[in-house]
Amino acid sequence: STCGATIFPPLMSSSLAMRPKFKNIMSDKQQHIMETTKDIEEEFERIMQEASIYASSKCSKPMVIITVNDSVIATLGNFSLTTGKAKAKKTFNVSAMVSSALTNSKVLQYQSHLPEGKRRILYIDTEQSKFHCQKVLKRILKLSNLPEDLDCRNIDFICMREYSPRKRTDIVEHALSHREGYGLVIIDGIRDLMLDINNSAESVDLVNKLMRWSSLYMVHIHCVIHVNKGDDNVRGHLGTEMQNKAESVLQVEKSFICPDVSEVRVKYIRDREFDPFAFRINKEGLPELAEDYRFRTKSRWSNYKEIPDTMHHEVLEYVFRDGPIKGYQPLMEALKPAYKAIGYDRGDGMMNKVVKLLIEKNILEKQDRYYCYVCPPTNANITSRKEEEPC
Repeated sequence: STCGATIFPPLMSSSLAMRPKFKNIMSDKQQHIMETTKDIEEEFERIMQEASIYASSKCSKPMVIITVNDSVIATLGNFSLTTGKAKAKKTFNVSAMVSSALTNSKVLQYQSHLPEGKRRILYIDTEQSKFHCQKVLKRILKLSNLPEDLDCRNIDFICMREYSPRKRTDIVEHALSHREGYGLVIIDGIRDLMLDINNSAESVDLVNKLMRWSSLYMVHIHCVIHVNKGDDNVRGHLGTEMQNKAESVLQVEKSFICPDVSEVRVKYIRDREFDPFAFRINKEGLPELAEDYRFRTKSRWSNYKEIPDTMHHEVLEYVFRDGPIKGYQPLMEALKPAYKAIGYDRGDGMMNKVVKLLIEKNILEKQDRYYCYVCPPTNANITSRKEEEPC
């Protein structure tokens, strides 16, 4: 300090002071970018090598594990789908499939061929309570002629109703990565592994997981999903994505002729289609083939005016079996699937004309807010024809 003034050392230019350090930082960043780019390129090259198909190499054929009348519906490394409306007996159908896989035998029309080392089954249920899940497990054991009160080491049944979609997905991943020997995986309620069934990003991500799980762990994953109430389309964006990628899609629906019978048919399949089969639930609560059941030959009418009155009466007898229907929309929801079952599959516009025709023919009448079926003067011919057709 001189004369009260403070003398500071000469200042170095800030740019000069920072230049060496700045250079080092830039070079470190560049080095990191170069290393990251190299890692990404090596990863891409590895994936291309793994995914490349060569004419000179031998690709092993997927191992068939489940067939229906020699038609392949399930192979290791793929996934499939069962669809149907609520209460169509989808879970009973899946129980028969699982029983077949558990015993490597024929149950209903399912014939299984699980190889040694792939005989175990993982069953995930996301909808039912533990009590009802146990009922399904006992049904599977009973179908397999195994003791209902003894645990079977070849099936793991997991009830996941109370968990979040993320947790359910993580548990499936954990089971597949930590437990060996699975050949068949059932996910009854696949939509519960995501939050929004109509979210395209979530749907694609979940379907990619199914494809990755099935390939990585060499299992077949069979999923269960509902169809829309108003039509036979699989629910949501998830349903569309799964349907496009699945090895086979089976549809279970209640019979129009006999409500206690469920029909199983192919909706989509990579292999050749199999003939539909039907089952009913016997006195022991088990699904059994409805061997005396005859499938209706579905006629096709291009015009609703071509449908004979006898067929209109048969449809309405079924639709109004529980009495009058309140409201126009419930009437339409009941008529559309019933007419579809006889081969007339149309939208609301044409079905409005059908309703108008039925009223004009005095087959259908409206009383206040209720719609009622008007029986023909004599329905002896209809009744006798029905009695000749066994259910």
